[in-house]
Amino acid sequence: MSAVEVTITYLEMEHPAMLRPKRSARAGLTLERSDPPSAELAARFYCDIGNEFYWTDRASWSTQQWQDALDRPGAELWVLKVDDDEAGFFLLTQPAPRTREIEYFGLFSWHAGQGLGGHLLTCAVERAWDTGADRVIVNTCTLDHPGALPNYLARGFEVVRTRTEWRELPE
Repeated sequence: MSAVEVTITYLEMEHPAMLRPKRSARAGLTLERSDPPSAELAARFYCDIGNEFYWTDRASWSTQQWQDALDRPGAELWVLKVDDDEAGFFLLTQPAPRTREIEYFGLFSWHAGQGLGGHLLTCAVERAWDTGADRVIVNTCTLDHPGALPNYLARGFEVVRTRTEWRELPE
C-alpha cells in the first residue's frame, strides 16, 4: 500500500437552466433504466469501471449490500449502450428531500475519448431534474478520470467546496 494525497471536489447545480447540455451525434446510442435496479449490474459496473480509479469503498460488498443500497427511495440505475454494447452508467440517489446525487458515473475505458461522457452526464442531470429535484450534486476526486472534473464544470456544475485527505492505495 502507498499513501497518496487526494483532493475531493464537491459540486452542485441549483437550477435546470444551469445545465449546458452536450449531445453525441453518434448513432446507436440508447439509455436504459435498470428497473428494478440490478445489484449484480451495479456491482459489475462499479468494479469494472471503478477499478482503474481506485473505487474501493464498495468493492467487497455482497449482492445483498448492493441491493439494499439500490432499494433506497430515489435510487435509479441507468445504462448507456452503444449498438447494444454497455458503454457506461450512472447511479442517481436521493440523499435528502428534493436533492438528487449522481452517486456513481463512469464509462468503460474502451468508450472513453469518444464524446460520450458529456452526453451521459447531460442525461444524468436531466433525469435528476425530471424527478422534481431542487438541487443536483456530485463529487469527484483527483483519482478519477482526468476528464471528470472538466466535464462536470462544462455541464454547468459549480464547485461548492474541496477537501484533501490521504488515502492508502494498493500497489
